[in-house]
Amino acid sequence: MERRSFVKLGAVGLVASIVKPALAANEDTNSEPFSSDYTGEAKMISTWSHGQEANRAGWKLLEEGKSSLDAVEAGARHTESDVTNRSVGIGGMPDREGHVTLDACIMDWNSNCGSVGFLEGIAHPVSVAKHIMQHTPHVMLVGAGAKEYALKNKFETIKTPLPEVKKEWEKWKKEQAAITKKPEINHENHDTIGLLAIDTQGRISGACTTSGWAYKLPGRLGDSPIIGSGLFIDQEVGGAVATGLGESIIRIAGSHTVVELMRQGKSPEEACKETVQRLIRKHKDMTGLQCAFIAINTKGEVGGYSVFNGFNYALKTKDQDVLIDTPFDRKW
Repeated sequence: MERRSFVKLGAVGLVASIVKPALAANEDTNSEPFSSDYTGEAKMISTWSHGQEANRAGWKLLEEGKSSLDAVEAGARHTESDVTNRSVGIGGMPDREGHVTLDACIMDWNSNCGSVGFLEGIAHPVSVAKHIMQHTPHVMLVGAGAKEYALKNKFETIKTPLPEVKKEWEKWKKEQAAITKKPEINHENHDTIGLLAIDTQGRISGACTTSGWAYKLPGRLGDSPIIGSGLFIDQEVGGAVATGLGESIIRIAGSHTVVELMRQGKSPEEACKETVQRLIRKHKDMTGLQCAFIAINTKGEVGGYSVFNGFNYALKTKDQDVLIDTPFDRKW
């Protein structure tokens, strides 16, 4: 019989053996070497009309020669600071118990990614996600652990909900609104912001950030913090982000599906369209169920598609700053 020898590791040795290789792989991605034959211009695309302001914030960094990762983080941070936005950041709507809990993720061209979920009282969850990506062996931290990490690393805190948001929640509580009602996600209820960027070196990055479904059950996570659902990047192909009812997007690993369809040769719009059609096939009742995707490939081509009309995305280049209405499967 073959004899096997076992080495007993102490707690410190075990932790060191696990953490050190992962940390080495997750060092600052901006300094990692990258080569590409991309000759196109830098671009940013973001979901919904509030994506225009987010794009402008990120574009400033692209103009300075910063990376696509820096750009999507800056764009997401801008929306997280918008006190008028009711689905992202400081202005977000609370859960059933009155707590505003934030979800975000970020991913770069080297497939490095970071994520936070159910994070309360922190101004910029997208930056916490980036810090997790670059300074820990993990991808996702949630709840109390995520907040402890953010506070330890001195991320800015906020007090939520805002007074006017709290009044809305108190009114909702009195009316005993049905928490299982599907949200109306359209041009008047913007939902998540998802951002994608390609820089002049051809590096693609993306980010998502949201406060999630208003009056959700405490502890609920949607697609936004989940790599492969709300966001996915593969530098061999391109990237995609999702917006809409997260539960439906999770069921088909939406953003990953878009990227894999682009890998098969489909354009960004064609890939988004087929993903929407797949989502529709998985649901018996599509009444009011809006979901949408936007994507960018390594050629710098962009596109999007939605279940219902009313979805648009913002495009920013050196010469363009526009909102684009996507094709759709059906009308409201």
